[in-house]
Amino acid sequence: MSDERDIQAHDLVHEQSLIGINHVGRDFVGPDGVAVTALSDINLEIRPGELVSVIGPSGCGKTTLLRLISGLDAPQRGSVTFKGHPIEGPNPERGYVFQQGSLFPWLTVEENVAFGLKAQGVYSGRKGEVAEYLGKVGLTGFEQSYPHQISGGMAQRVAIARALIDRPKVLLLDEPMGALDSFTRADLQDTLLDLWELYHMTMILVTHDVDEAIYLGNRVVIMTPRPGRIKEIVPIDLAHRDRVSDDFAAYRKLLLTKLHFETQKTAENHSGEEQ
Repeated sequence: MSDERDIQAHDLVHEQSLIGINHVGRDFVGPDGVAVTALSDINLEIRPGELVSVIGPSGCGKTTLLRLISGLDAPQRGSVTFKGHPIEGPNPERGYVFQQGSLFPWLTVEENVAFGLKAQGVYSGRKGEVAEYLGKVGLTGFEQSYPHQISGGMAQRVAIARALIDRPKVLLLDEPMGALDSFTRADLQDTLLDLWELYHMTMILVTHDVDEAIYLGNRVVIMTPRPGRIKEIVPIDLAHRDRVSDDFAAYRKLLLTKLHFETQKTAENHSGEEQ
């Protein structure tokens, strides 16, 4: 079966950007009081319905980039826009799934998913959706369980359902599978693809895993080590998302080569600074 995601991604080329990131920079003050540049001159446009993977070494600003898109943080230079308007703070239209899920331990699975609806005062009219979204992520029957009673993979599914129930236009995924075993990780990757195809939303995934970036992404954004810049954007054009295919292996080799080059270059620069 051909991959619908690639067909849909090709149809997006002429659509207006949903997210615009223009010459964005962000600095932070380190423990020693010295400013550190996390992001430098980032330029990226993301169209409606894309699934974009962002990959790069630790500390290259991937999470900072997601936080700017979500509105949890603000750029010091440049601009970040959503539907043509500057992002001025968090909004339910941009859902965020953190690496550890961030569930409330004193609430049941059902109560965690319903939390946003209650906060917005719309729970009474939409409470039936809680069971619907839990079903979409494969958690029917676990509604009354508490976070400590379920696995890490299940907790991430709860976090995804909690984000989805707000009906976001964009789902921001900050290494949601980073702490999972390989089997659970692969299963959750397929769940994300199913949800992407079902809801036709935009997804932006931060990951350290090259295979994951290829398997999920229509495009892979490669970032350089600090200061974080976009080195290259690689379109992923696969007829099938088969991890053992020759085409998949070619993309893996391409990305690993580019990432290794950047890591090696950074190490050489640091070595030169120390001499």
